[in-house]
Amino acid sequence: MSQPLNNEALDTLFRQARMHNAWLSEPVGDEVLHQLYGLLKWGPTSANGLPMRVVFLRTPEAKERLRPALMPGKVDKTMAAPITAIIAYDELFYERMPVLFPHNPGMRDFFANAPELADITAFRNGTLQGAYLILAARAVGLDCGPMSGFDNAKVDAEFFPAPGGGGEDDEMPAGRIKSNFLCNLGYGDTTSLDPRNPRLEFDEACTLL
Repeated sequence: MSQPLNNEALDTLFRQARMHNAWLSEPVGDEVLHQLYGLLKWGPTSANGLPMRVVFLRTPEAKERLRPALMPGKVDKTMAAPITAIIAYDELFYERMPVLFPHNPGMRDFFANAPELADITAFRNGTLQGAYLILAARAVGLDCGPMSGFDNAKVDAEFFPAPGGGGEDDEMPAGRIKSNFLCNLGYGDTTSLDPRNPRLEFDEACTLL
């Protein structure tokens, strides 16, 4: 049986964790990003499809490629963050299923022949993995600033161009990739935090049947 986490761990992951918009200048090493992914990859997804794909923007040059897609209110905090993660999903995630789900060889064709189901499965489970990313980031000592407020089509054209689409790079050619949300990562400046907003109580959000 799994043992409950202690209060310190629960505070780190949930109760004391905050969404950050201001960042310290301390860099985030590549090894921390490898640790982060090494945790989040174990989170469950439908048929172990693992549709999430991530681009970690670590350099000013990479951030400048993102700038034109950002709403004005998102620019400064994104440029200041040590890392901005583009959380995306692979619409052709099922091409990896012969490796990821070997005990059911027909699962690849099942999704390939049901494009609407494949699309919603990719989006839903890619989003779920994005939530795992936030928790994994907190677990390795990082703060997070997940956000919308950007032009998905511009991000996709810049970072996930279709083969032969004329984009600057072809970072992830294995499938058709679509951006979902962004998440700034780093070490947050706690002096800039506003008072925490309220949350719904159990009876407001949950029903017992």
